[in-house]
Amino acid sequence: MTQFFSVTCGVCAPQGFYADGLNCGLRPGDQPDLAFIRSEIPCDVAATFTANRFQAAPLLHAKERLGQKSQGVIINAKNANAMTAQAGIEAVQAVLERVPFENPLMSSTGVIGVPLPVEKIVAGIERFDFSAQNPDAAAQAILTTDRWDKQIAFEVETDSGRFTIGAMAKGAGMIAPQLATMLCFVTTDAAVPQAALQQHLEESMVHSFNAISVDGDMSTNDSVFIYANGLSGVYEPEAFGEVLKRALHYLALEMVRDGEGAKKLAAFEVRGAASDQEAQKAAKMLSNSLLVKTALFGEDPNWGRLAATIGAAQVRCDPDTLSIAIGEVVLYDRGQNCMDASIEVRAAKVLAGESFKITCDLGQGEGRFVAYGCDLGYEYVQINADYRT
Repeated sequence: MTQFFSVTCGVCAPQGFYADGLNCGLRPGDQPDLAFIRSEIPCDVAATFTANRFQAAPLLHAKERLGQKSQGVIINAKNANAMTAQAGIEAVQAVLERVPFENPLMSSTGVIGVPLPVEKIVAGIERFDFSAQNPDAAAQAILTTDRWDKQIAFEVETDSGRFTIGAMAKGAGMIAPQLATMLCFVTTDAAVPQAALQQHLEESMVHSFNAISVDGDMSTNDSVFIYANGLSGVYEPEAFGEVLKRALHYLALEMVRDGEGAKKLAAFEVRGAASDQEAQKAAKMLSNSLLVKTALFGEDPNWGRLAATIGAAQVRCDPDTLSIAIGEVVLYDRGQNCMDASIEVRAAKVLAGESFKITCDLGQGEGRFVAYGCDLGYEYVQINADYRT
C-alpha cells in the first residue's frame, strides 16, 4: 500500500540534499539572487528544456553533460545569459570551475542579451556554506517577477520503504505551453535509474508545465531538472511517477496563480474531441487567447470568444454539437444560445471567483485535455513595460 504525506523543507526534504541562497550583488539590497542545490553524492539527472530555438548558454552547457552524474546546480536571477554567443558558454564554465562539488550544472533567469557578471557570481559562490539547508532562501533567490516562492515536498511510504521528493520553481510571466520563463528543480532520494528518471519527467510535463499559459510567450531559459541520489534505496515506479506528477502539477498551477498581475486561475477543459491531441490543441488555444484572458479579467461570460477560439484551433468541431459552460452554468448547448439575464448573472458570479473551470464539449469523440490559464489585466502591461528598470 502506498501513502503520500506532504512535508516541509522543499528541495532539502530528501536525504542528503542541501540548498541556500544569498545576495551576490545582482539585485539591490540584500534580497537573494544566487542559489545552490547540492547532494552529498553525485546524482543521476534528468532534464527538459524550452522549445525556444534561442536557448540560453546554461541550457546549451547542461545539454552536453546530461547522462553524466552531477552533484548539484548553481542558479542565478537577474541575468538570463541568453543570446550571449560563445562568451556566454565561457562564462558558465568560468563560474562552474569555482564550484566545489562534482560536475555542477548552471541555470539562469533574467534579462536577455546581457553578459553574465562572472566576478559577482564567483564571489557569491565563495561565501556559500555548502552544508547549509535553507530551502526558503534558495527558492527566493531564483524569483524574478514572482510574488511568492513556490515549493512542495512529499514523503512516500511504499511496501518497499520510504522515499521523498522535494521541489522548488519560479515563473510568473512569459508562460506558455511547451515550457515557459520558468525554472524547476526537483530532488529525490529515490533510487531511480537515469533512463526511467527521464521518462517519468517527460510524462509528468504533459499535464503540468506543458499545460499552462500566462501570456502565450516562451522564454529562452526554461528548464526542469531532477536530481536523484538514491540514498533511500527505494524505487517503486508507479508511486514515484504519481507523486512526481502531483508535485509538478501543483507548482505549475502556482505559476498560473502568480501570473503577472493575475487574479484568476481558469481550468479550460475540452472534452468530446475527436482525439486527445485535438482536445489538447483546442484547450491550449483557449488558455493562450488574449481575448479570452481579457474577458476573464472583466468577468464577462462572453461565450462567443470561447467558441471563436475553438473554431480557430482547426480541430474537428460543429456548432450543432458544441456545448460551453462556465462552472455549472451552460451558456451554449448544441446550437442553442442559452444566455438570458439570469444565466449571465450566474455565469458572471462564477467568473468573480479566484478559480473556476470552463468546459467546452465538442461532441466529436472521446478526446479530453485540461489546460490552465489566467486573466490578463492592466498590471501585466505595467510590469512588463518596466521590466528592465
